[in-house]
Amino acid sequence: MLQLIKKTFDCATRKVVCATTLSLLVGVASTGIAAAQTQTPAQTPAQTPADSSSSGQTQTAAPGTVAVSKATAAALTAYTGPKYNNRWEIYAGLNFMNGQAGQVQPGRRYNMGGGEVMGTYWLGGAPVKRYGVVADFRFGAGTTPVTSPFYNRVLIMQSIPSGGVQVRGPKNRYAAIDFHALAGETYGHFNYAVNHYPGGSPVSACAAQQGIDGYGNKGNLGLYCNHWAPYGAVGGSIDFNESGKLAIRLQPDLTLEHFGTETRVFFAISMGAVYRFGPK
Repeated sequence: MLQLIKKTFDCATRKVVCATTLSLLVGVASTGIAAAQTQTPAQTPAQTPADSSSSGQTQTAAPGTVAVSKATAAALTAYTGPKYNNRWEIYAGLNFMNGQAGQVQPGRRYNMGGGEVMGTYWLGGAPVKRYGVVADFRFGAGTTPVTSPFYNRVLIMQSIPSGGVQVRGPKNRYAAIDFHALAGETYGHFNYAVNHYPGGSPVSACAAQQGIDGYGNKGNLGLYCNHWAPYGAVGGSIDFNESGKLAIRLQPDLTLEHFGTETRVFFAISMGAVYRFGPK
């Protein structure tokens, strides 16, 4: 009987020990899993200022200062465009003009190609000069049709000195618009073909020269005689800035001349380079 009780007690004791051991193992495992889940992730290395700026984070200004924005940084960039405070300006370019070579040649306009040089002195002491005085010279040459059995077209040349005023209009770092008005005289050279006719021309260039020096025995070409005539030009220009001192200019004009008995209006346009210098 005693042996039976002892066996029964030993079996129960072993079961209790096994159950207790199993419970301890389960508890330890659960504690480890929970600790692993609540552990703080590993910290990444600290970002350098370059990494912060590249990642688009807002910069923090030092105490007592203000952070520099993109707009402010652009404004602080060195300005390389024109300041329009120059005292002098020189323009040179190729010129196209048209005109009429005779009083009795209605509708027979001729075209001339040539060159133009213009100098401007800007007035005033303001940082940006707005008004200037101008000296201008233009030269053009072209051929005009005539009614004659001896000539088809003859060469005409004009030399045009003038002066006036120039006003600076809208402007920025890329382009500028100016307006000008000029007045002067133009010298028309109309008898070049007659003077260079092989063996002497049978006709003169104009009626006033007919019969002089053996020319004009058979009439004249109906051209103007060589002389000076009043001239004017009203127009403007647009300068496309290449740098602070250099620009490309396009300059159209309405021109007026009085070679004959009335004032006639024509068109001219030129294109060339402008150089600015002599700031105050």
